[in-house]
Amino acid sequence: MEYKTELHSHSTEISRCAKINVRDSADQYIAAGYTTVVLTNHYCDYGFDVTRPWEDAIKRFLDPIHEMQAYAGDRLTVLPGAEVRNYESINDYLILGATEEFFKENRYLFRFPLRVISRLVRESGALFIQAHPFRDGMQITNPALLDGIEIFNGASGHQSRNQFANEWAKDYGMIRTSGSDYHAIYDPISGGILTEKPIRTPQDIRDTLRSGNYRLVCEGPAAERDGMQTMSAKE
Repeated sequence: MEYKTELHSHSTEISRCAKINVRDSADQYIAAGYTTVVLTNHYCDYGFDVTRPWEDAIKRFLDPIHEMQAYAGDRLTVLPGAEVRNYESINDYLILGATEEFFKENRYLFRFPLRVISRLVRESGALFIQAHPFRDGMQITNPALLDGIEIFNGASGHQSRNQFANEWAKDYGMIRTSGSDYHAIYDPISGGILTEKPIRTPQDIRDTLRSGNYRLVCEGPAAERDGMQTMSAKE
């Protein structure tokens, strides 16, 4: 048996561009055979309520994770994550393998320079991954600031040039990830990773991605468009 984990997913409670709440999202992932979801809501000025006191704002950011887990129960594991964007560009970066304590301790992380965000994430043990780096409007990031690249983004409404991302990650020897970039019930759930052991904790995310012992899920319209298919992370 293989266990399926989503690494890039949004919900309407935080991400303004999303059109699905965490309960409906949980139902969709369970039906699609996923065992774990990392909820990576947008962590930036337009996705994070900066008008509230910090304790209230970060609670609001983390509450959907708790709600999704409580609703799903033992049918699905839900882990914290984020898609962060700072003031330097419109690039997006996934924070994977982070604990809730990391987000609580690093106030308004998206307001820092990218090099500082990268350092804080990586010093905590979490992974800093550039999402859809070849989508229109994105800028190349110094590979030294990254742990990895999202080589497959399943959002069919965007041209993410996934093949370019895959080759770029290979050229620089970076961790390769895949994610559906799920926003709405009509979006394809088409990305993630497949593992021989279940992923239940942030540490499991870190260890698995660093090991390379997983398969990259590449399915749906974006995979057909880009000529990609589910593959070993070691290919």
